[in-house]
Amino acid sequence: MFDEFLNYTQEHNLFNSGKRLLLAVSGGIDSMVMAHLFIKLGTNTGIAHCNFCLRGIESDMDEELVRKFADENKIPFYSIRFNTKEYAVNKRISVQMAARELRYEWFEKIREENSFDFIAVAHNLNDNIETLLINLTRGTGLTGLTGMKPSSKKIIRPLLFASRLKIKEYCSNHHIAFREDKTNAETRYTRNKIRHMIIPVLKEINPSIEETLNETVERLAGVDRFVSGHIEGIRTQTSVVKGNTTVFDIYKLLNLQTGKAVLFELFAPFGTTGATSGDLIRLLTGKTGKQIFTRSHRIIRNRNELIVTPLETDMQEYHEICIIEDLLRVPIIASAEVIDASIGFEIPDNQNIACLDLEIISFPVLIRHWKKGDYFFPLGMKHKKKLSDYFVDRKYSLVKKDKALVLESGGKIVWIIGERIDDRFRVTESTPKILVIRLFPGRS
Repeated sequence: MFDEFLNYTQEHNLFNSGKRLLLAVSGGIDSMVMAHLFIKLGTNTGIAHCNFCLRGIESDMDEELVRKFADENKIPFYSIRFNTKEYAVNKRISVQMAARELRYEWFEKIREENSFDFIAVAHNLNDNIETLLINLTRGTGLTGLTGMKPSSKKIIRPLLFASRLKIKEYCSNHHIAFREDKTNAETRYTRNKIRHMIIPVLKEINPSIEETLNETVERLAGVDRFVSGHIEGIRTQTSVVKGNTTVFDIYKLLNLQTGKAVLFELFAPFGTTGATSGDLIRLLTGKTGKQIFTRSHRIIRNRNELIVTPLETDMQEYHEICIIEDLLRVPIIASAEVIDASIGFEIPDNQNIACLDLEIISFPVLIRHWKKGDYFFPLGMKHKKKLSDYFVDRKYSLVKKDKALVLESGGKIVWIIGERIDDRFRVTESTPKILVIRLFPGRS
């Protein structure tokens, strides 16, 4: 494996001799093997370890293992402890996203302060395949099918060539100590579900599925580079940038006959998803003043232009959820579970808990800010009501109205989050399965 490691780093020109590398080492098998390979190569390195304080003494034991490894090999060691859960709550993001933000920001800080040239992370071939399948499941454009890149700015990924099996064999042959994160075996997380439940089934169909998908990723990466160049050319022809605003000429877009697929790629930098692509096409032929919101931008039609502007920070709330487990990625949601209605479940009288008929809900569902024209059938009522009128009746302040979120399924409002569900999605005597969504206290 060492020769493959050397060939891969040279083939992708990840670093030159004499460069100083900061190794991100968690204590897990992948990063410990990566550190061993760089030591064997004789590279000038330092080791950085993040303790996210999420697993109690287990996290502390990870840190101690990495510290001992660095001391034994006389490598500079940098460590930090984060209150990850508090950061996630304050930023209104998931714990996983919080850990990602914290570690990469800190890695870059250590890199700059100590004159390292690059940061090496230990993503492997299987990680890349899982990322591909996650993106495919959630819906993505071409770029989302190309996986992780060997290098990105100051980040390098020197183990993308290596399968998890190959890493285990190298670790065993060289007696490398490592720590196993027990949460890697749990299937409540999307990545672990794919790793432990989906990949094994695919291997029954194709025992070489890892190599096959990896080759596919590499081919798609080549196609993506070609397509991205073409898309960038269309963007240059059809739009102008004015500060943080991008203005598209609708007539030019229509003359170029940009179909749904091209529009998706063209507007992908502005947060469009599969769910908003159809809205975008309708906007092209709609009336002045019509607008749509993506997870990060507002796109409004003004005469013969589409004006794209970033949302205010507190308005950037948009989630597309493909499976129930992914509801937990939404920072305000504490839990989401399916309950058998036959066990005599009693619906709690709590606006922060939504009990819904699972069979009526179709995925993907959206969590987004409400918009003008939205309506729903308030629980207990048989006629529809505009959300704007509902907010007036409920004496919503302007601030509370601006922050109001809805759960949407199949184009229908399921729940004004933290307020009231739609009568069409209520639990009835014939409901077999109940989807129960609980918010964190005070987070609605």
